[in-house]
Amino acid sequence: QVQLIESGGGLVQAGGSLRLSCAASRFTFSMYTMGWFRQAPGKEREFVAAITGSSGNTYYSNSVKGRFTISRDNAKNTVFLQMNSLKPEDTAVYYCARKVAYSRDYISARSYDYWGQGTQVTVSS
Repeated sequence: QVQLIESGGGLVQAGGSLRLSCAASRFTFSMYTMGWFRQAPGKEREFVAAITGSSGNTYYSNSVKGRFTISRDNAKNTVFLQMNSLKPEDTAVYYCARKVAYSRDYISARSYDYWGQGTQVTVSS
């Protein structure tokens, strides 16, 4: 069974930084695009960023572009999300997910088949 385990969340002041990690196992990690999503209370889960498998092409939502950086280490089966200049509106549970190979839609949560348990990020003002 595919496993995705996030870590690195926490409480940070506005303007601060956090680095999330997602450790993947039980599949050929380098062959899959990986994504980060987030969900705030009372809101739908939204796309944050994605990174392709071998080429490492990246995609970002407009709300985080220029502040967040997604990266991966295929040797360690891990995907990262470096979050800088954090804002209170970034407060959410952050999830990593594995994208299905046949979908070209990076943004829709329906394009992802396995999800981690999530890690809470809270940004205080």
